Amino acid sequence: MKLTRRNMIQATLAGVAAGGLGLRPRWAQAAITLGDMEIQTLSDGHLTLPGDFIFGPMPQDALAQVLAPFGMTPDQALTPACNLTLLRSGDNTVLFDAGAGSAFQDSAGKILDALDAAELAPEDITHVVFTHGHPDHLWGVLDDFDDPFFPEATHMMGKAEWDYWTDPNTVDSIGAERAAFAVGAKRRLELMEDRIDFFGDGEEILPGVAARMTPGHTPGHMSFEIRSGSESAMVIGDAIGNDHVAFARPDWRSGSDQDFDLAAATRMKLMDRLAAEQMPLIGFHLGGGGIGRAEKTADGYIFVQDI
Repeated sequence: MKLTRRNMIQATLAGVAAGGLGLRPRWAQAAITLGDMEIQTLSDGHLTLPGDFIFGPMPQDALAQVLAPFGMTPDQALTPACNLTLLRSGDNTVLFDAGAGSAFQDSAGKILDALDAAELAPEDITHVVFTHGHPDHLWGVLDDFDDPFFPEATHMMGKAEWDYWTDPNTVDSIGAERAAFAVGAKRRLELMEDRIDFFGDGEEILPGVAARMTPGHTPGHMSFEIRSGSESAMVIGDAIGNDHVAFARPDWRSGSDQDFDLAAATRMKLMDRLAAEQMPLIGFHLGGGGIGRAEKTADGYIFVQDI
């Protein structure tokens, strides 16, 4: 495995020349190679979330101690990165998740800029593979005219995740704060139904890419093990949702998960494997482009990027 680059490119916002707003990240890129496969991350921007969206169910006194080394507090706003994973393998150019599109948050939905910076167009994507159906992963599947944003791509989703989001009862059972997620997912998936292929846990969905069920964040959340010979990496989606408390205390309930206890059990099992095998991981909301590894500590794990 070879680290080919890790960098952050910043673009100038309108008004900078007039002495205004300064710089902000427009796209982040990290990459590794596995044999003849290249894995990159492309930024779809970032989200803006209240701290209690993640931290709400956690023990607050202990949480403050865990966050302090990161310069964070339990009540601060969070701005997690959105890293889409791009796999180039043979004739396949595969994007894991579709991003947020233009209808979720203004700070997200920047994949077109990232693709352009990587010298790609939406038409170059051959496959879009979904980890799950939350807005920042799914809503970019359609453009503003409800046409497929990736017009040449085969779209792939785990059958359990599809069944959950297309079930008309989900909007009533998911909770009022996530009802819009269910409405938005159902509408988009129904418009895309004839373009989506389904798969199950353990299936090799593309050469060298195997689906791994990692439920809890959503009922059918999938991760993907990418393997070339003896080398492998894991696209984890939101199974590990941040690079601070999710590593330090993977057993704690997180407010971002739909099933708190199942997600924590999944996170601990996944973290154990990734750390034991020192397998590179690619996380949707992890910092520095999202590529790194889990390293065991005395009482948890840390996210390291010296791979």
